[in-house]
Amino acid sequence: MKTLAVCALGVLFYVASGAFGQSLGNAGTIEGTILDPSGAAITHAEVYIHNALTNYRQSTVTDAHGSFRLVNIPPNPYHLEVTASGFNVHAQDVDVRNSVPVQVKIQMDLAGSKTTVTVEGAGADLLEVDPSAHVDTDRNLIMKLPEIDPGAGLSQAIVYSTGGVAADGNGFFHPLGDHAQVTFVIDGQPISDQQSKVFSTQLPTSAVQSMEIVTGSPAAEFGDKTSLTANITTRSGLGAGRVFGNVDASYGSFGTYGGSFGLGYGTSTFGNFLAVDGVRSGRFLDTPEFSPYHDIGNNQTLFDRLDFQPTGKDVIHFNLFMARNGLEIPNNLDQQQSGQTQRQRVLTWSIAPGYQHTVSAHTLITINPYIRKDQFNYYPSSNIFNDLPTTQAQQRQLLNWGVKADVSTTTGHHTIKYGVDLKQTRLLENFQFGITDPTFNPICVDNQGNAAGPPTVLDPNQCDALGLTTNPNLNPGIVPYDLSRGGSLFNYHATGNINQFAAYIEDTITLGNLVLTPGFRFDRYDGLSTATSPQPRLGIAYNIKGSGTVLRVAYARTMETPFNENLLLSSATGLGGLAQNVFGSVGEPLQPGNRNQFNGGLQQAIGKYLLIDADYFWKYTHNAYDFNTLGATTITFPIAWHNSKLDGVTGRVSTTNMKGFQAYWTFGHTRARYFPPEDGGLIFQGAPLAAGVFRIDHDQAFQSTGVFRYQHKNAEWIAFTWRYDSGLVVSGVPDAGAALIGGSAGMSPNQQVSIGLACNGVLATVANPISDCLGPNGTMGKVTSTLITLPQGGYDNFPSQENDDHNPDRVKPRNVFNLGLGTDNLLHREGHKRITASVDIANLTNKVALYNFLSTFSGTHFLQPRTLNVRIGLVF
Repeated sequence: MKTLAVCALGVLFYVASGAFGQSLGNAGTIEGTILDPSGAAITHAEVYIHNALTNYRQSTVTDAHGSFRLVNIPPNPYHLEVTASGFNVHAQDVDVRNSVPVQVKIQMDLAGSKTTVTVEGAGADLLEVDPSAHVDTDRNLIMKLPEIDPGAGLSQAIVYSTGGVAADGNGFFHPLGDHAQVTFVIDGQPISDQQSKVFSTQLPTSAVQSMEIVTGSPAAEFGDKTSLTANITTRSGLGAGRVFGNVDASYGSFGTYGGSFGLGYGTSTFGNFLAVDGVRSGRFLDTPEFSPYHDIGNNQTLFDRLDFQPTGKDVIHFNLFMARNGLEIPNNLDQQQSGQTQRQRVLTWSIAPGYQHTVSAHTLITINPYIRKDQFNYYPSSNIFNDLPTTQAQQRQLLNWGVKADVSTTTGHHTIKYGVDLKQTRLLENFQFGITDPTFNPICVDNQGNAAGPPTVLDPNQCDALGLTTNPNLNPGIVPYDLSRGGSLFNYHATGNINQFAAYIEDTITLGNLVLTPGFRFDRYDGLSTATSPQPRLGIAYNIKGSGTVLRVAYARTMETPFNENLLLSSATGLGGLAQNVFGSVGEPLQPGNRNQFNGGLQQAIGKYLLIDADYFWKYTHNAYDFNTLGATTITFPIAWHNSKLDGVTGRVSTTNMKGFQAYWTFGHTRARYFPPEDGGLIFQGAPLAAGVFRIDHDQAFQSTGVFRYQHKNAEWIAFTWRYDSGLVVSGVPDAGAALIGGSAGMSPNQQVSIGLACNGVLATVANPISDCLGPNGTMGKVTSTLITLPQGGYDNFPSQENDDHNPDRVKPRNVFNLGLGTDNLLHREGHKRITASVDIANLTNKVALYNFLSTFSGTHFLQPRTLNVRIGLVF
């Protein structure tokens, strides 16, 4: 910790020695002067930039010196136009790739003279000569996505924007075959802890201006968790020149209601933007049944961004974020009938100042210190014996603070960035646990494999005397905590610190049509375990001029760090009795892993209206991370597998805006193969895990999203989305035998009914569940489900047709359609004040489908039923 503090102070001193302050994070700046043919300044000339794919646009006017500055610009290519009275329109293309200001000097031609337009050929302004695959999305697209997921809008925007992710419940998503290796970079503040609403409270989409979603090889400045990096630029008031904002209210299905308030103001030197959002819903989390039971939740967020630019070279920036989630834990039918009333609360706050100083036209210094905290509380039912099959409580805190500082400079063909990333994460964990259902971990079973014998039996050797057999899946380590057998609650308390240091250097070398991005990162991890990792990285992109084609390849060595949520208990070595085999866990601290990643892809522009982007990835990881979910709760524990091999394809086909119509289609394919042994975790639900290589539950053969939108003259609009998922692996129910009563999945009659289980076409009922399934003359019957594929066999000596690697059980494929209708100007009035209105319908056809079922790694979650949401607002 002393070393971390000394390094941080050294960085602060170094940056302070040069002064402070331009656009924060990776957002860029375009600045320059507009001159007439004699070299005199042109005042009040309008300067306008626009990106054809994201529809991002910004404009300003020149001052008395003919100078202009456009700030907070997302990294992208832009079309720039200058108009001034008495002069021809000037147009050119400008590429913003980093935070170093782009200098532009334009000499206008008098009206009527020959016009000079310096733009590339058709489609060239759609291309990015960047070796790393990524997707850009803007507020214009995000706010019109017809998706409804309370408290998880940011996650949904990512799922609907890129083909590289498989959707899961509660705003969770799996990037490129990994479980949750995601980093959010918000105006330069890196956040690699979990941002799903069951872990934290994420930034609301009302505060987002744009996102760059990187699924390709990560640049050297990014570490920790890099399967997907979301570079987020928030909304700013700087340079607005007026008061602006919005007020709106919404109401929808399941008693959902909420509102949003935004207020911004800015001059050329000062700006502030405030966003306050809140929502309450009777279906806050995705549920273990299609109909929600005990699922009321609410979310409130406050985000404020302040910018101060005292000089043309200095910017001081301050982000404040405060948020709260309060929610009930949804029940399945068995838990609802028992009267279970578990609930959860998450409090989050974050403070992130930022400073930048433009040393010269070619050099920029940036510093981003930050501190943030998640406080997680999980509450059992007032009568803990109403909790089935276990009762649990948790009080957990995660606080991290640190600083990321770097210098960016351009010289000749080179754009170099070098810096440090220092942080400490402080963990506090309190956890209580007990078994309340005597059938959850029975000592003895009958000849059908069902729990049997009195609850007073604690010794497996007593089973024979009762005419029973010992439970082959008995976990003796948790018998002392079986409250139904006279045991006591398990209590755990621990604290710990994790110190991380990283130094990096990266260069973008532009040699005509060729772009090289060599880089190097060095990471030091000191926590419950320690590791050091040198990481070379290299990307190559080549623009084939005239063909509208960019080819790219990249390699990255990365260090993968363990998840911090419940890391202490999952890594416990004897503390509180957590030795090997207690809770079925292995008592050894989780070690950081290492990954080799290769990418290859292309961009192809077709005319000036269509862009195709595709990328192949291959990732080999030693110590591959995942989560183990505790039953049907939201409490998870990090685990690590010996290694993983991930490969697949991602892509996107996008159109530009064609007279109000714009569309894109994303697609992705992933193979996620994991290899035992496993380390960490607590109790594993469902059937025992595979003993050899297997497909994990974030393996999905294909997913795609189509988004289609039409808007008439900046007023009425319609948006339609089509989402296809071929189905995640169902790890907890490997085959038909596991789904039967007494099978290895431990399913109840209610659970059989929920998934539409049938034997030879006869559906299971609560009164008549399925415990065996035979065909004519004792042959194997046909066990089917309406929601999961269920490989046959696995019971009555019928061999299982399931194969862990080549034929695992999966959720059945699904197509889900969403529809949005609205207007940005209901009364068709001129000026800044406008009435807006919209209607969103999610799951238009009321499709009954699962994200996953009895998953060891994420539990059971149904997709939302058909959901309607109506919104009305005022924009000013």
